[in-house]
Amino acid sequence: MDTLASYREKIVAVFRTWESWPGNKAHFAIESVIDEKQDRYILANVGWDGYRRLYGTLVHIDILDGKLWIQKDDTEEGIATELLKAGIPSDKIVLAFKHPSLRPYTEFAAA
Repeated sequence: MDTLASYREKIVAVFRTWESWPGNKAHFAIESVIDEKQDRYILANVGWDGYRRLYGTLVHIDILDGKLWIQKDDTEEGIATELLKAGIPSDKIVLAFKHPSLRPYTEFAAA
């Protein structure tokens, strides 16, 4: 398996674990939107809290030039941590939601 295929597979595996998190009694679901052709991966929450509609993007990852660009991360632990645990090297992960001037000070790739 080539490296990009491995990254795609690991992103999907991490997303699948998140989908099962709310359980059957929750009033919302976590859904994956996976576009492997464009290398875009979105994790969203969808549902209701009483009469209030819940909908939002939790995580958005793009694969660009062989690196995983995390465009948005609203998880508590951080999706980058999950990707590291899955075996993706830190120099292949870009925290794109951080300003470019701050990225060199993280443990991840600057670009």
